[in-house]
Amino acid sequence: MEDSTVSGSHPHEPHGGGFATRLNWLRAGVLGANDGIVSTAGLVVGVAAATTTTSAIFTAGIAGLSAGALSMAVGEYVSVSTQRDSERALLAKERKELTEEPEYELAELIDIYRAKGLSPETARTVAEELTAHDAFTAHAEAELGLNPRELTNPWLAAFSSAIAFTLGALLPLLAILLPPVTARIPVTVVAVLVALALTGSISAQLGGGDRGRAVLRVVLGGALAMLVTYGIGQLADVAGI
Repeated sequence: MEDSTVSGSHPHEPHGGGFATRLNWLRAGVLGANDGIVSTAGLVVGVAAATTTTSAIFTAGIAGLSAGALSMAVGEYVSVSTQRDSERALLAKERKELTEEPEYELAELIDIYRAKGLSPETARTVAEELTAHDAFTAHAEAELGLNPRELTNPWLAAFSSAIAFTLGALLPLLAILLPPVTARIPVTVVAVLVALALTGSISAQLGGGDRGRAVLRVVLGGALAMLVTYGIGQLADVAGI
């Protein structure tokens, strides 16, 4: 009989080392899409409140989408590159210490496992076996919380953010352009609020938070953004700007 305690007992439970990284990318994607929805919706609703000219609304929407996607990509690339540089510096320091002071590093690893609740004998055995297998990875994971083979990727972050923002921004842009002129703003508002409710629900599920509260936050925030930009557009129209 197969030992279910070793494999197959929890087939849907993630145990891979990269699960947390994938979850972070997915959460960043949801937030990027949410940003694209809100910022583009506010822009096109504001312009639509001032003019019914389709070309003007389309130009503003495309400009906002392009600028937002590029801004997200550059921002993610810079921030993740900084994070990756810090990770590499820490790993280089750890590799140097392992080369120069292997005994001290082994004692440090033993202390880490003792602090986690292992007995001194077990902690030493675990530390020695992990060190014999792959000392660098063992110390990087235990001391720094880093897997040397799974460092953050700035290009992936930039690409993912740009794509997520673009997909989110396309919804209000299409919603404002496709309906008849009289229905543009109502259709856009409804479509945006539904999409925001969906992204709020997904983000709450990923983060393990309260779904109702998350949905309410993003829906109210999006509604407020559209209300403010609509009011500004109306004022601009009245002023003849």
